[in-house]
Amino acid sequence: MSASLSSSSVSPSASAPGAAPTQADLLDFVRRTAADAELIASLPLDPEGRTWVRLDGPAGSEAWLIGWPPGTGTGWHDHAESVGAFLTASGELKEYSLATRLPTDGWKTLELSEGVDRERRLPAGKGRSFGRDHVHEVLNGSTEHHAVSVHAYYPPLPRIRRYSRTGQVLRLEQVERPEDWQ
Repeated sequence: MSASLSSSSVSPSASAPGAAPTQADLLDFVRRTAADAELIASLPLDPEGRTWVRLDGPAGSEAWLIGWPPGTGTGWHDHAESVGAFLTASGELKEYSLATRLPTDGWKTLELSEGVDRERRLPAGKGRSFGRDHVHEVLNGSTEHHAVSVHAYYPPLPRIRRYSRTGQVLRLEQVERPEDWQ
């Protein structure tokens, strides 16, 4: 599912006109957007697969409203050179991330050091921002309830790298470009 929505209750970024939005601006945007109950309720929810609607993000950023059926997730991935933020609008998500910077190109398999794993619970109203090359996976661990979240990235996603993970071994599996998900 793909569409574009604009919400009049979501105001532009706090950055100076024409300036790139910061991580704080993106987090503020997702927080304010998630508080728009009418917008959140407008997302069609599918019982089996994630649904998404593209939103107008601040200052040229890319933004998405995403619905997560019970038990669904993203798998390990990054957002390449983009900074971003996301916030759970309803339900609860869990994020697993790596507290290390990966090489950007030229590798297929890496052995991760011990102690790089991080885990966050993100109930409704909680979110986070992140820097370039942030590697994570996001899951709706509920067996009964959908979750809905708001995401924003700047610059608009040039690519997403997808990984598989077995223990401490991370393997680059696929590189997606915008035309693959729009």
